[in-house]
Amino acid sequence: MTDPAAVLTAQAASRAYLLPVTDDAFLLGDSMRGVRFLMEFAKADEALRAWGVASTIVVFGSARITEDGPGDHARWYAEARRFAALASREGGALHSGGQPRQNVIATGGGPGIMAAANRGAADAGAPSIGFNISLPQEQEPNVWSTPDLTFRFHYFAMRKMHLAMRANALVVFPGGFGTLDELFEILTLRQTGKMRPVPVILVDKAYWTDLIRFETLLNQGFISPDDLKMIRFAEDGADAWRKFAEVVRARDVD
Repeated sequence: MTDPAAVLTAQAASRAYLLPVTDDAFLLGDSMRGVRFLMEFAKADEALRAWGVASTIVVFGSARITEDGPGDHARWYAEARRFAALASREGGALHSGGQPRQNVIATGGGPGIMAAANRGAADAGAPSIGFNISLPQEQEPNVWSTPDLTFRFHYFAMRKMHLAMRANALVVFPGGFGTLDELFEILTLRQTGKMRPVPVILVDKAYWTDLIRFETLLNQGFISPDDLKMIRFAEDGADAWRKFAEVVRARDVD
């Protein structure tokens, strides 16, 4: 005869008896992918709302650029830091007392240009956001993003959504594949009307025009003249802030 106590213990110990929220195997299974996707949206969204973040300026660039790097690397780092400090002081990120924070610096949260931009916001005494992504190696949050606004995502798609959905501008410093991925993601969203019109400002025209022949796309009929108008070039951090301010003023006049 089976011992009732043993049966009860076996039942209580079974994985089926676990509450779903405590069952890691269930939560991390294929059937819950949609739920995990929603959780990644909701967690960051809740924190950003709690901090009163109404809009952001997204800064991209290479993770491999360092403050004392070779060639133009040190200059690009310094200009990203300078831009973020300017934008944070003058763009509304310092607002408090119930006022929404505008133009809060948002980056991918890692090293290089991302660290420089988060650092510039910290120089100004403003909060900044780090949208980190789980990677097999080298991705760690930099020390300059606001701890309460330093997030980690598993899904690139949700990370990209958070980067785009509050952005008033995309400011792009020189970078590699990841930078180009984010740049063309935003340009495509703009081109297809899936994102509201925001300026895309590329810092260091010589770098970008050497890297990408935008006119070739136009000459081949792959893009329209209006598509090229989405892009503005800036020479340094101060010039990037001026370009952004010009767009804002023109929009206010309209």
